[in-house]
Amino acid sequence: MVQETVSHSGRVIAADPKLITVEIVSESACAACHAKGLCSLGEQKVKQVEVPAPASPAFSVGEEVWVDLKASEAHKAVWIAYVGPLIILVAVVMSLLHEGYAEWVAGLAGIGGLAGYFVGVWWVQKHVFNKPVFSIRKKQ
Repeated sequence: MVQETVSHSGRVIAADPKLITVEIVSESACAACHAKGLCSLGEQKVKQVEVPAPASPAFSVGEEVWVDLKASEAHKAVWIAYVGPLIILVAVVMSLLHEGYAEWVAGLAGIGGLAGYFVGVWWVQKHVFNKPVFSIRKKQ
């Protein structure tokens, strides 16, 4: 069975008629471990997500909610943020090394390739990210 959405539990910290701000606390896998205080590897991050307010129902500050993301949008984000840059970096560095350039030249060119990639992503962001990605729903 393919999962169609990715859901995170959160708490509304600000709400107006057009935009709802939700605080999501993400924990690493070892955050629930009984020994996390001893090994200090447990990690917890607080993230804020802005979600377009639906026509109904109304949400209030402090309310526990679910924030949903379409799985296809999550996959697109992973490709744009991780896979694309990795491909660019490896292709540039390996091709320059194969052509006989020094390692430091290939490394700098790889960084330049990444910079160009992210400038390109920034340039086309209004076309790539043209619709609301997140949706919000009340906890049952």
